[in-house]
Amino acid sequence: MNIVDSSGWLEYFADGPNADLFAEPLAKSDELLVPSITLYEVFKIVCRQQGEDAALQAVAMMQQGKVIELSSSIALLAAKLSLDLKTPMADSIILATARVHAAVLWTQDNDFEGISDIRYFPKAGL
Repeated sequence: MNIVDSSGWLEYFADGPNADLFAEPLAKSDELLVPSITLYEVFKIVCRQQGEDAALQAVAMMQQGKVIELSSSIALLAAKLSLDLKTPMADSIILATARVHAAVLWTQDNDFEGISDIRYFPKAGL
C-alpha cells in the first residue's frame, strides 16, 4: 500500500519537476490510501490557487484511492509521533496513517527528511 502526502499530490497536479516521482504510486489506485487530512490540504491550496472547480477535480482524483478517515487510534499515534519527531499535526497524522496501514509514505515535504521507511525526495530547485 502507498500514501502520497499533500506535497506529492500538489507536485503531481502542478506537473512540477518531481511530478514523475509520484506518478508510480498514484497510478495504482487499488494500492493507494488517502488520509482525509490530505483531501483538506490539497483542496484548500488548489482552491486558493486555481479555484473551486479545479480543487473539486483534484479531490475527485484523490478519492479514486481508499480514503482513510481520522480514527482515535491514528490520532493518538499521530500525537505521539508529533512529540517524538517534532512534526506538525497534519504530517503526523499522515505518517501515523501510513504506519497503521503498513503503507509506504511518498513525500517531498522536508519535515519527513531523515525519517526511516519513507520515500522522501528533496524538492527540485531548492
